Amino acid sequence: MNIAYNFKNFEPSEHLKKYAARRFDKLSRFIHKSDNVEMNVNMSVDKFRHKIEVQFIGDNINISATEESQDMYASVDMVLDKLEAQLKKHGEKNKEKRRNAKAPDAPEVEVFNYKAKGKKGSREISGVSHYEPRPLFVDDAALQLEDSGDEFLVFLNAETESVNVLYRRKNGTFGLIVSEDE
Repeated sequence: MNIAYNFKNFEPSEHLKKYAARRFDKLSRFIHKSDNVEMNVNMSVDKFRHKIEVQFIGDNINISATEESQDMYASVDMVLDKLEAQLKKHGEKNKEKRRNAKAPDAPEVEVFNYKAKGKKGSREISGVSHYEPRPLFVDDAALQLEDSGDEFLVFLNAETESVNVLYRRKNGTFGLIVSEDE
């Protein structure tokens, strides 16, 4: 994150520059490393008003905040709080978009429910559920199946990008079904 400082109507102390840099460094936890982020900080003094304007500009982000008080250090803290709130909100929106975005190549799986019918135990389909498998590594899928009481788990293998089935055997171990082209 690149930070550019501009000062108007006063000469900043080294302590103020270090304080602002240390405080604004905390914002880096809200941005991804891939985002090219630049931050423009404009500090000005008009009589007793210490005003700070911050523009946060990146690849997928454009946020600005302004604060003023009777102390520049207080203004820095107040504008930092505003920026943190805006960045958190922006991050939540991005998370929600990723959650709601349907992967274009994620296959949908139909799961059939069976019921035993008659004395011979013939099976009848009692319902169909549509299920979109999530991308998981085999170890993670095993942990998820172990924690749940289910007999099997259909998942999209994160390594091979194919649909796999992990199932619980009668002896308590797990079996994995993979497609032939793997």
